[in-house]
Amino acid sequence: MAKANTKAAKETDVLIAGGGFAGLALAIALRQGLGASFAVTVADPALASAHSKDPRASAIAAAARRLFETVGAWQAVADKAQPITDMVVTDSKLDDAVRPTFLTFGGEVEEGEPFAHMIENRHLIDALVVRAKAQGVDLRDEAVESFDSDASAVAVTFKDGGKIRARLLVGADGARSQVREQAGIASHGWGYDQSAIVTTIAHERDHNGRAEEHFMPAGPFAILPLTGKRSSIVWTETKREAARLLELSDTDFLSELEKRFGLHLGDLALAGPRHAYPLGLFTARSFIGERLALIGDAAHIIHPIAGQGLNMGLRDAAA
Repeated sequence: MAKANTKAAKETDVLIAGGGFAGLALAIALRQGLGASFAVTVADPALASAHSKDPRASAIAAAARRLFETVGAWQAVADKAQPITDMVVTDSKLDDAVRPTFLTFGGEVEEGEPFAHMIENRHLIDALVVRAKAQGVDLRDEAVESFDSDASAVAVTFKDGGKIRARLLVGADGARSQVREQAGIASHGWGYDQSAIVTTIAHERDHNGRAEEHFMPAGPFAILPLTGKRSSIVWTETKREAARLLELSDTDFLSELEKRFGLHLGDLALAGPRHAYPLGLFTARSFIGERLALIGDAAHIIHPIAGQGLNMGLRDAAA
C-alpha cells in the first residue's frame, strides 16, 4: 500500500484526486511529458488497497492499450491480458432453445492487433501504481476535504488536516466525486433501476478469444474472455433480482447462470466472488472550473453494455 508522505511538498503543479485508471495514467503521462521538475500528486485513500481488490475486468480498446504502453504500464501486464478476436451478439429470451446470432464482429484493428484485450482491473492498477512511483509521482493515501481556488492556485485541505497548493486540481474521484460536488458543478442523468452482477467463471472448453453479448428481457448478459479457461461475467438484472441472486448459494447461483450462459463451453465453476454494481447514466454540466478539471467517472458515466466507460476515462487522460 502507498503510504502518505508526511514530508511531501506543500506545493505541487497538479493535484489529482483519485487513484484509479484515469488518475494514475494522467499522473504518469504528465511526469513523462513535462519532466522531473513538474510536480504531480495523486491523493486517494484507497490507493493500492481497495483498487487492487477490484473483482472486475475491463475491455481495453486498442487506443487505450497504446496509452498504457506509452506510460509504461502495459509491458508489465501483457501476459495477463486476453486478446478478443471475435464477438457474437444475440437477442433472445431466457427459455429460447436456440439463440440466433444477431451480429458478429471479428478481425484485427491492424495486422496482428486484436480490437481489444480483456484484463482484470487489479493487474492494471498494480502496474500503474508501480509506474507512478518509478516516475516520481507523489502518492498520498488521503482524501480531499475541501478546496478554494483563485486566479493563481487552488488551496486544498485533506481530511487529515494537511494542506497543499496546486496550479490545477483534477477530479478523478469517481461517480460520486467530492471534487465535482464541492465545485458546485451540476450533473444530468438517471439511474436504470438495474445492477450489473460481476463474477469470474472457469469453463471446461477454451473460449478461443470470443466475447459474447446476449440481450435478454432483463438486460444484457456478457461473457468476456480472460486468460486460461476463464471468463468474466457481466450480468444485468433489476436491482431487486440482482439482490436475490447474490443471496443464493453458490450451487443455486451457478444454476441460474448456466441458464443464460449455455453449454457451449462445457461444465462451469465459479472462480471468483460475486458483486453487484448499480447502473446509471450521467454527465457533468461542465468538465472544467477555475483551476479545476474533471476526468473519468467524475465527468461522465455510461452503461457498461459496450465496455467503454474505462476507455472514455483514458481518453480524458490522453487529452
